[in-house]
Amino acid sequence: MKKSHQHIQNGLLSGAIFKESPNQNGRPDSNDIHLIIVHGISLPPEEFGGSCIDDFFLNQLDPTQHSYFEEIHQLKVSSHLLIRRDGSITQYVPFHHRAWHAGVSCHNGKENCNDFSIGIELEGADHILYTEEQYLELSRCCDSLIEHYPALSKEAIVGHCDIAPGRKTDPGESFDWTKFRSLLSS
Repeated sequence: MKKSHQHIQNGLLSGAIFKESPNQNGRPDSNDIHLIIVHGISLPPEEFGGSCIDDFFLNQLDPTQHSYFEEIHQLKVSSHLLIRRDGSITQYVPFHHRAWHAGVSCHNGKENCNDFSIGIELEGADHILYTEEQYLELSRCCDSLIEHYPALSKEAIVGHCDIAPGRKTDPGESFDWTKFRSLLSS
């Protein structure tokens, strides 16, 4: 059975831990939020837990911790939300601000998806199944966002792979879109 929606106040999701990322700025139109982009992330790749994702979004990633971090530690990246394997949620950027998650991107002919989207990261990898807790929390978050932002809808939820094809593959083949959509409120 699904839990009730979370509340959104001042751009923040109730129940989420807020760790403000410096990697954000104002949207061109703070009322134009009409897309949700689902991502997958794990740092180091295909390893879960720990503080590395937080450190990455907060510009505190130690490049000596892992060889992969040497390549990415200077990138300025953020997301609105991260849903960990256990379903816990961290928010890095208020929803009415622009998070830096989509990169070079296009949706329905409109470029720069960060301008009009909300980015939700799932702790995971393209070829590793996501958890039941993640599907439940992702559906709760999306239901709350759709309820709060009138231009959003169930049809306006896509993967990073959909807005940056050929460049990005996440959330990957292991993400069950049918299962996720079945959990959304009608």
